[in-house]
Amino acid sequence: MISFSRTRFIAHTALYLALAVLLPIGFHSFGMGGRIFLPMHIPVLLAGFLAGPWSGLVVGLLAPGLSYLLTGMPPTYAVPLMSLELPIYGFVAGITYQRLHLNIYIALIVAMLLGRLMFAFGLLLLGQFMELPYNAVQFIAAGGAIWTGLPGIIVQLALIPIIVAAVKRSYRSVGKS
Repeated sequence: MISFSRTRFIAHTALYLALAVLLPIGFHSFGMGGRIFLPMHIPVLLAGFLAGPWSGLVVGLLAPGLSYLLTGMPPTYAVPLMSLELPIYGFVAGITYQRLHLNIYIALIVAMLLGRLMFAFGLLLLGQFMELPYNAVQFIAAGGAIWTGLPGIIVQLALIPIIVAAVKRSYRSVGKS
């Protein structure tokens, strides 16, 4: 586990928040849609794994709204849904990996499952008050929780463990010099 001072926590959280706004711009500029590749999820998960559960929670909570204000993405209806889903991703990733010391793949899958369940809960709850393009039953029954974002899930399972290992390795090598 990486030890963080308050200043480093703020700096790393700000870095991952900036990446959560910028990465979707890059994906969209190449025609790679957000619902398919889930680019905002990557920095949120990295914040949880590398900077801790509270950083993951903060990045996940702020990223959708900040991105919407700065770029117009995600769509308006998705901002509150993602603001429920992404903090769970980041917080659970940090808790399961850093505090419970689960294998990174298990921690990643647990975070993704719980985050998607929170998204479905948000659909159920917000669907009572606003018009949404689909409801929680359609989201789950049509496999929207998995199939639509499958390319993004594969990218996350492939890249995040590699990135986490590389960053941890670099921290260890910097600490030795």
